[in-house]
Amino acid sequence: MSIRPLAASVVAALCFGSCAVAAQPQFRQTQADDYTRYELLDPASQSFRIIYDVSATTHGATLYFNSIRPGSDPTVHGVTDRMTGSSLEWDLVGGEAARKAGHARANPDGQYIQVRLARAVPDGGEARVRIDKTYLDTASYYREGDEIVFSRTLGIKRNAVVIPLGYELTGVNYPSQIATEPDGRIKVSFLNPGPEGVPLEVRARRLMATPEQRSSNPGVAPRGTGASPGPDRSVARVEYRFSERAFQDREIVYFLEQPETHSFRLYHDYTETRPGMDRYLNVVRAGSKATQPSAKILDTGEELKVETLRGAEIGERGIDVGEVTAETEVVVIWFDPVLEGESVRLRIEETYTDLNRYLLYADELVWDRSFGRPQNTVVLPDGWFVTANSIPAVLDTTDDGRVRLRYVNDRPGNIDVFIKAKRR
Repeated sequence: MSIRPLAASVVAALCFGSCAVAAQPQFRQTQADDYTRYELLDPASQSFRIIYDVSATTHGATLYFNSIRPGSDPTVHGVTDRMTGSSLEWDLVGGEAARKAGHARANPDGQYIQVRLARAVPDGGEARVRIDKTYLDTASYYREGDEIVFSRTLGIKRNAVVIPLGYELTGVNYPSQIATEPDGRIKVSFLNPGPEGVPLEVRARRLMATPEQRSSNPGVAPRGTGASPGPDRSVARVEYRFSERAFQDREIVYFLEQPETHSFRLYHDYTETRPGMDRYLNVVRAGSKATQPSAKILDTGEELKVETLRGAEIGERGIDVGEVTAETEVVVIWFDPVLEGESVRLRIEETYTDLNRYLLYADELVWDRSFGRPQNTVVLPDGWFVTANSIPAVLDTTDDGRVRLRYVNDRPGNIDVFIKAKRR
């Protein structure tokens, strides 16, 4: 049954804690790639709209459960399958109904948005959904003097908060990017690198004039107007444009083999949204060699055609990667052209060999490589422990006992990761 937004209150009354749901096999719900955008509405409403992107990753699951935070009065506007852009069926259910439907860890006293996925989650894949809802939450969004306050502990790692039009940002207690939306609203966003939730507090106050009413002096050009956003930093980058780092969902995981081999297996995930695009190009870094490439669509599990092209072959196949030399190597992943309003989530795997940046020096493993993605993970070879690490990371161990370092790069540039390790 597809539920229209206007029927949400009816569904809640009928289903919360009492829906007759046939018992289903229990599963442990897992998920990834969470991103939440909070749009603060009229302060008098004490409500905010939430756009929540998440990937269900439990193999074989046909349902996903999004918990409603206690104290929030929800209105659900709709749920979308992000691969096709089509609407998904959903119900608002109580915790007991969620358990009967298979969610083994559902809180019996909780409330959930139960989403019927467009397809069962493939083995090693994911089902990407977008949930659009509004919360009335007087404890999280309120007035304090002449300011409005959004105060909420956010466990999701990637977040954005958009303040109402006509308000200026007066405070944010966590390091954040700040940008202006096309409609003039101010947005703050951040990546949380740690394991705990962030007790975020955003403050704003009303401006005397709306953004449309204010204007700068058109007769005065700022110094450096002619500067490009290139490497010349002698003048201000007045036309510099940067993207929201927290929204970017590119990630990479390196599994280091023994350092004598100079090799490491990796996979990186990427979402293609451009209509008509039918390929992904991975230009192999100079000094590295790629072998055993493979790729699949995470949404469906479909294995994709992969080719490795070198030198003149690149141009002959109509592949444009800029300047090409005899040593240039490109891994090309082919897929059906992306349709308007759709997207595909790709996972590319390959083994790299890099004699210069991954090696054994004396009795220590040395890893020296730059990372450009927001989320990066390095897993050491079996039997090694860390002795040095230049960039702050969260460290833990994998199920098989290997040391794992997780790096969150929340800046629009590279980080130079340097690791040393010794055998146990």
